[in-house]
Amino acid sequence: MNVQAKPKETPFTPSWLAPAPRLLRAELPPAPELPLRDVLGPRLAQWVADAAEAKGAPADYVFAAVLAVAGATIGNARWAAIWQGWAEPPVIWAMCIGLPSAGKSPAIDAALQPLRKAERPLREAAEAQRKEWAEKAELAKLAESTWKEAAKAAIKAGETPPDRPTGCDAGPPPHIPRLVVNDGTIERLGAILDRQPRGTLQMRDELAGWLEGMQRYSGGGSDRPFWLEAFGGRGHTVERMGREPLTIERLSIGVLGGIQPDRLKSLLFKSDDDGLLARFLPIWPEPAPLRRPQAWADEALMEAALARLLKLALVTDEAGEARPWFIPFTDDARALMDDLRVAVRGWEAGAEGLMLSFLGKLPGLTARLALVLAFLEWAADEAEEPHAITVKHFGRAGHLVEAYLLPMARRAYADAATPKAERAARRLVGIIREQGWQRFTARDVLRLDRSGLGTVAELNPALAMLEDGECVRPVDPPANPQGGRPQRLFSVNPAILGG
Repeated sequence: MNVQAKPKETPFTPSWLAPAPRLLRAELPPAPELPLRDVLGPRLAQWVADAAEAKGAPADYVFAAVLAVAGATIGNARWAAIWQGWAEPPVIWAMCIGLPSAGKSPAIDAALQPLRKAERPLREAAEAQRKEWAEKAELAKLAESTWKEAAKAAIKAGETPPDRPTGCDAGPPPHIPRLVVNDGTIERLGAILDRQPRGTLQMRDELAGWLEGMQRYSGGGSDRPFWLEAFGGRGHTVERMGREPLTIERLSIGVLGGIQPDRLKSLLFKSDDDGLLARFLPIWPEPAPLRRPQAWADEALMEAALARLLKLALVTDEAGEARPWFIPFTDDARALMDDLRVAVRGWEAGAEGLMLSFLGKLPGLTARLALVLAFLEWAADEAEEPHAITVKHFGRAGHLVEAYLLPMARRAYADAATPKAERAARRLVGIIREQGWQRFTARDVLRLDRSGLGTVAELNPALAMLEDGECVRPVDPPANPQGGRPQRLFSVNPAILGG
């Protein structure tokens, strides 16, 4: 007798929709590739690559340091004039982000040491002048004392006191140039810039402490307004305890330093929303491969370039005041600026928080970069000094912004630009993939005690978002023979695991 085999039952497999793409993105977007040879001349691009190789660091850090150093060296000698009423100083603030072993400090030193070397002869000459002034000041003090005695005697005798001789005044002491300042109070920086209208560079090996310390100014206020003005090159009055206030016509200070990712993340969530942090170029490349250096940078090239930039002088206006030489945009470059501003308006539509602040500053930042890149090419390649910002200059700056700085900002500010529940949901997707879970319980997640998902209050919004995004589904758990509260069980969309 033939008995027909009973067909094998196929277990029920639920159908899934495609999971929400935004929840599958990595928490940290990948670092963009630096278009080094697209924005720098061949000699300087090779110098940056060789310096990075010698320091065992990503070229991104060296490049960022070059921009900040060159911008501060040009300072108030040259500004970019987009059109009447809109001018930008070459002030660049660069923040190198990475772990302690990433090579941030050695890479920054590659650009900073040539600046310190350029400063040395200027300081030595000023110190020699100061020594001569000190001798004159002693003689002036004696002349002042002699005159006072003679004046007292004349008054006592009822005679006309003698006129004060010119030798009683030695004049102000010669200024010692400070092209780089490591840890200056705003009072000290004000005193420097009062005598040094070109500007200066503030270098901080660790930016986090400096940024956090702005809330603890000893005068009872905050340093933040000073630094907001220093970025824009605007006029600012520095109040000084027990002395007359100083008014700086164009307060221009570049800033350069490093920060660790965890410290940056902490700052992102507790920093005041005044746009200060958004003024930095956040540079966070992938670590450089560990290998023995095969190339060494030509130190003379950067030293010569900075020396040439330092020869750029401020101009004197009709009132005898020193001011920048404003470098105008050509009409074609202005047209490119119009296109960029339209693009930024579109990017702003999908942004919020710190990313929105960063985007709002992109047109002005691009104008600054165009100026800095133009004068770097002139200084390094001994080309003709630029007297206008052309399509070539602005095009390179725009390419740098769109292809590199914008995605780099999205990488650095990802946490601040993403709602908390969405960050936790993405983190949970990463855990599901890491553990290979096809099913999991809420208790399984809590047991791992991961940051941002270690409590029920943190986990529940993430689970709800993954449910809405068709990433997971709740299922009825099997009955617990021992009774007690049933576990919360979830099945995983196979697409999450690559199925």
